[in-house]
Amino acid sequence: MDLRDWIATEHASVAARFDQSVVAHVPPERWTDQAGGGGSSIAFLTFHVAYHEDLAVGAVLGRRVPVLAIWRRALGLDGLPAHVGLAEAEPVELTAALDVEQLLGYAAAVGDATAAWLDRLDLTALDDRPDPTTALATNGVDEAAVPWLYAMWTGKPASWFVQWEAIGHRVNHVGEMVAVRNRLGLSPF
Repeated sequence: MDLRDWIATEHASVAARFDQSVVAHVPPERWTDQAGGGGSSIAFLTFHVAYHEDLAVGAVLGRRVPVLAIWRRALGLDGLPAHVGLAEAEPVELTAALDVEQLLGYAAAVGDATAAWLDRLDLTALDDRPDPTTALATNGVDEAAVPWLYAMWTGKPASWFVQWEAIGHRVNHVGEMVAVRNRLGLSPF
């Protein structure tokens, strides 16, 4: 297996685990529920990981407008600042506004855009150090609102954005979604 195939397989396997372990077992009307009255909802976590990947791979590495620009209205997010949903804590205004029926479409569109980008990626570019500051600012994500994100992304090689934001970050939060599913009493086991 070559490196491109390995990366693409890892990326696709996280999406498959999400579909098989979360989407297949949690009805959309339960996606905004917080298990036990605390923690994050599946809706927020789905948006959070998709938006991180969208900005990291699309805006920073791909130098394109994020997929969210097309989906913002359909998701019900017009009027919310561009940084909402990037932090780990669930903002109630995001979840209240979020159209859960459209959320899977957005998440799939981000995954498809990443997969297409990976298909054409010059693997030597993984050593490059992209400019996240310009990409974030250009897309309305203000450094004053998320200084931790600017600090975390600055100076990282392109490989880190793929390894963490497109794969590792999703793996972590899909595991969290499975735990929420279980705490909601929806475990298939």
